[in-house]
Amino acid sequence: MSTPRIDLAQVLAKAPLLADLSPAELQQLAARTVRKLFVSGELLFSEGEPCNGLHIIARGKVRIFKTSVNGREQVLALNGPGDTVAELPVFDGGPYPASASATEDTEIAFVSRRDFHAYCLEHPEVALKVLAQVGARLRRLVGIIEELSFTTIRQRLIATLLKLAQSEGRKTDQGIEFQLPSTHQELASQLGTVRELISRNLMRLQAEGLLDVDARHIVVRDIKGLSAQLESAS
Repeated sequence: MSTPRIDLAQVLAKAPLLADLSPAELQQLAARTVRKLFVSGELLFSEGEPCNGLHIIARGKVRIFKTSVNGREQVLALNGPGDTVAELPVFDGGPYPASASATEDTEIAFVSRRDFHAYCLEHPEVALKVLAQVGARLRRLVGIIEELSFTTIRQRLIATLLKLAQSEGRKTDQGIEFQLPSTHQELASQLGTVRELISRNLMRLQAEGLLDVDARHIVVRDIKGLSAQLESAS
């Protein structure tokens, strides 16, 4: 993958953890930062490996996921430019608690654990932001646990379809059209199930006249009826 070299200081400035640093302070950290390239599908790191540093996404997307002993995946997050990855093990010294892979060609600004520790000692406000970031991630993980524990696959799928219709949908004579951002397999990993159940539930919703499905292309024919399905199940 051949790409023009990035300005590491500019990448760091776009990360919320480092947004309040001065240009001079960003340049100091940039001097301790290296550029890493990953092709689509390549692992940044695997669950259980020793944590060697902080990853800041400059370009591309990274999925964070857990894998069960039988090979099923649960996607915990999909991160994009400006996001940081694996802040907690950088500080607690433990291994990576999950795996991370690039979902497209991705460029990373990488700071070693030792250098990031030293920088946080010089700039305690950065450490406080890391703590806030870890807290936000913990809240999101609690939300995922609640969804997996207390909702059905059908409910989770309908909720996802409604969000996509609102954020990505385009009104047409047939209804609200949008493309699923990922395959049925990837959607299943995000919703804590298997591809067959995603496809089966999509077909049931189509049979009920609520939507039309053509691979990743979705047309919601009855948005009120789809919302009512979710409300009645709550």
